[in-house]
Amino acid sequence: MTVIGTGYLGATHAICMAVLGFEVLGVDVDPAKVARLAAGEVPFFEPGLPELLRKALDSGRLRFTTDFAEAGEFGDVHFLCVGTPQAPGSDAADLTYVRAATTALARNLRRRALVVGKSTVPVGTAAELTELVQRTAPAGTAVELAWNPEFLREGFAVDDTMNPDRLVFGVSPEWAEQRLRACFAPVVDDHGTPVLVVDLPTAELVKVAANSFLATKISYINAMAEVCERTGADVTKLAEALAHDSRIGGRFLKPGLGFGGGCLPKDIRAFKARAEELGVGQAVAFLHEIDAINKRRRARTVDLVREVAGGDLRGVRVAAWGAAFKPDSDDIRDAPALDVAVLLQEAGALVTVYDPEAMVNARRSYPQLAYADSALEAARDADVVVLLTEWRQFREVDPEVLGEVVAHRRVVDGRHALDRTAWRAAGWEHRALGRP
Repeated sequence: MTVIGTGYLGATHAICMAVLGFEVLGVDVDPAKVARLAAGEVPFFEPGLPELLRKALDSGRLRFTTDFAEAGEFGDVHFLCVGTPQAPGSDAADLTYVRAATTALARNLRRRALVVGKSTVPVGTAAELTELVQRTAPAGTAVELAWNPEFLREGFAVDDTMNPDRLVFGVSPEWAEQRLRACFAPVVDDHGTPVLVVDLPTAELVKVAANSFLATKISYINAMAEVCERTGADVTKLAEALAHDSRIGGRFLKPGLGFGGGCLPKDIRAFKARAEELGVGQAVAFLHEIDAINKRRRARTVDLVREVAGGDLRGVRVAAWGAAFKPDSDDIRDAPALDVAVLLQEAGALVTVYDPEAMVNARRSYPQLAYADSALEAARDADVVVLLTEWRQFREVDPEVLGEVVAHRRVVDGRHALDRTAWRAAGWEHRALGRP
């Protein structure tokens, strides 16, 4: 098999498939990325993946190339794993890279093959790409297209690939289903993973529908936090009470700074944009407010830091713990943590940022911020410490030890991740969104 695109999704898929026993060729137009992977270097942070890359390379079953002609000759099944970022000046998904990769591959398909989309795309894209592939490929209609959406969580991508909670096959002919079952036989046979066989439009909708539901649940409890802040109620106790309702459950019913990253924000926006194109925008109009609630949490966190600092942020030293959009990742795309850091700085605060893994990316994209080499260094002489990404090392900091290096024992817990009782016992003023 080939994997077209060796970013986060593609590199993970290629490496894991090789470890599972398949002959895999990773393809990318970026020679530097290909060289790094071929040398055994994963160009992003993902726990467990570097060890698997070395294992896959040592086995001889994994190679990388920039040559689409080689890919067309090599592959029986071709997985499309290129990015679909938000289009400039629009909420819609930018399909430029998907179309370019599909065209480059199709020009080199001279025998029967299956092209499998894994990227998150607007519904209807698979039909468009089927026509593009069969019109462009020398093999014509002997090339078929299927859709197999990805459900990777950053920080858990290896397990999500090797042991997924479900596999969705969007297929038309029976042959395509058989090919996909052969590709994922080790996963299904070893773990009994459920396989759902659906049509192409349903397969395209699964990922955006799942992300929209998740975003809704996260934003719902954050909307309740806004109400709690006005009324003096405690959102953590409210969430706990809701979690005991079997119809609701407690997963992701955690208040805080909100979601970010390269998937949820742009996926819900693209879903809304596509629904409007189809004339059913009112059906998902609530996603606009979900997005707005999520963005408001960033400004509200800044307001809370301002309140703790006495009403004015000018000259206030703030230790910003976290830059990645979530722990166990170096991804800073649409990261709430860095948005808050920038907003604090623009309000006059002297902000110092530390993150265990995202420092290189943060420095590259936000050179105007100051950075430290450790959590304690960031907090030295700070007037306020603000937790923005719930890394384990932040959660486990001894508040007594930290209290010896700061100027004032004030902490704003943007993720509801700290032990409030322990911090208050150590003399800290502890504040969190949605708590009195």
